[in-house]
Amino acid sequence: MPYQEIADLPDSVKAHLPKHAQEIFRAAFNNAQEEYDEEERAFRVAWSAVKRDYEKGNDGQWHKKPE
Repeated sequence: MPYQEIADLPDSVKAHLPKHAQEIFRAAFNNAQEEYDEEERAFRVAWSAVKRDYEKGNDGQWHKKPE
């Protein structure tokens, strides 16, 4: 099921990722869901996309990686 808006994302995603990371997650998930038609695979692709630009800090929060 593609996510139409950020507000539609699972609480586990919304509670932990900053807004820009949520946008990355949503776009990657929707593209992977359309391409593979497998929800579990779409989640893996979406998290991988987020991890390209963001990392989890020692404080447990996700932060944009330094360039």
